[in-house]
Amino acid sequence: MALDRDHVCCLRDHISRARLIMNVISKLNVKVVNRIAELPENDWKSVFPKALENYRFFKALDESSFDKFKFYYILVYEDNVPLGATSCLIANFPLSIAVTGFPRKILVITEKLIPCILNPKTLICGLPMGEGRIGIAGKTEIVMKEINNALEKLAKEQKADLIMYKDFNSSYDDLLRPVLENGYLRLESFPSSDMEVNFRSFEEYLKKLSPSSRENLKRNLKRADAKAKIELTVKNAVEGEELRQVHELYLQTYNKQEVGFEKLPIDFFANVAKNMPDETRFFLWRIEGRLVAFAFCLVSGDYFIDYYLGFDYSVSHIYSLYFVRFRDLMKWCIDHGIKRYEMGPTTYEPKRRLDFNFIRLYLYLKHRNKLVNRFSGIISYFLKPENFDPVFKHLSS
Repeated sequence: MALDRDHVCCLRDHISRARLIMNVISKLNVKVVNRIAELPENDWKSVFPKALENYRFFKALDESSFDKFKFYYILVYEDNVPLGATSCLIANFPLSIAVTGFPRKILVITEKLIPCILNPKTLICGLPMGEGRIGIAGKTEIVMKEINNALEKLAKEQKADLIMYKDFNSSYDDLLRPVLENGYLRLESFPSSDMEVNFRSFEEYLKKLSPSSRENLKRNLKRADAKAKIELTVKNAVEGEELRQVHELYLQTYNKQEVGFEKLPIDFFANVAKNMPDETRFFLWRIEGRLVAFAFCLVSGDYFIDYYLGFDYSVSHIYSLYFVRFRDLMKWCIDHGIKRYEMGPTTYEPKRRLDFNFIRLYLYLKHRNKLVNRFSGIISYFLKPENFDPVFKHLSS
């Protein structure tokens, strides 16, 4: 069948565009290293988003004794000018962390029988914790293509079964749309949460809540205050016995939660504080001198991330420590001019009642085995977050 003139012109445009892209790509230089210290800090800063998970945060990851992760960093140059950057890691990614409740128990058992499918070796673009981020300073489409090519090549070299862009928010939709044409599948992940701190006092915040949520929070705080004096201290770093106690509380919470990918070694907390002393905050709650709760947070300007928590579960319910912790952090944010308070995934029902917003996050993944990849869409249908927590139906509606 003969092509008409419009189709011929369109075809020529595509060919010209493809040639232009290939000519530009040939001028690009991609560096892939497994320690961020091998890259100049200023080069990374010049292209990466202004995120608290910055060059020094990754340096702290590299210096910590993670035993399940192997980190890599990708930086794209054109004539020695940095244009794009992202972090990635190699890890076994158990699909059971994407579900909760009874389905999770079934998957955990099945993973032991067929680990190659349900616990595959995975190259993950992003972080073991927090949202994924890609920084691009120019020539967006071409640089993104080079980043994806570098990921595909690294996955082949490391014999990874799966390639994944992990926990990217909707602002990356346009940037990552081309990978969908390359066999990737887009899935909804567990959301993160945040709140705009646009009130002048904790009492003003309480007025924003629904009557039932407000009364429940006030009742829990009143009960806690009546039972004991809970003392709060705030530090930029913890060390020695205090660091050990913080890590013990963290492990109590980690072992209790159903959804959890990363398990932090004790030196992570020390290394982040060493590398980011101005941004790191440890909030420590004590009853009669005994450490009963902590929060590890990062702060920059008016942006606050409530990153990790830990409780002594032998007393946490008695003293309503979850709500005491939230009240004290909120008061600290108000007093220090914080405008955005970000809290990660898990414990969604309390966050909904406390008036946090849910942030949609997405996974983009591709199995390197083309036959397995064809069936990924079927598996994804059963891994929707709303299938496991009714709170997500509010997000989907």
